[in-house]
Amino acid sequence: MPPALSDDSGRPADVLIVEDDPIIAIDFEDRLLGFGVAGVRTVGSVTQALDAIAKRTPDFALLDVELIRETSFAIAERLIALKVPFVFVTGYGAEARIPPEFASQPRLQKPCSSDALEAALQVGAAN
Repeated sequence: MPPALSDDSGRPADVLIVEDDPIIAIDFEDRLLGFGVAGVRTVGSVTQALDAIAKRTPDFALLDVELIRETSFAIAERLIALKVPFVFVTGYGAEARIPPEFASQPRLQKPCSSDALEAALQVGAAN
């Protein structure tokens, strides 16, 4: 099922941000809302993310790879099972330890430009 779109822009209506740094999370949220995304939810852990997904499946997600003492790969598995597009966000660049099963997933390097974030949002919504 393709993601719900907030309007004719091709942007998802509901984006889940999984980010353990509150400043980065707020920055992403502000920029996504500025792009016209109708709703943004932010969580900081795997448990919170899986609970948020269980309550309401997002249309798109931004996943910080390295969370405090955990990684976001269990969330990625759940999103793939639900056919929800997502982008990994990492500050580690090519050194990010992303398992082979997720190698084809798009990535954003932190810090990312607004143009790169918006492009990831458009690509994810099209998948």
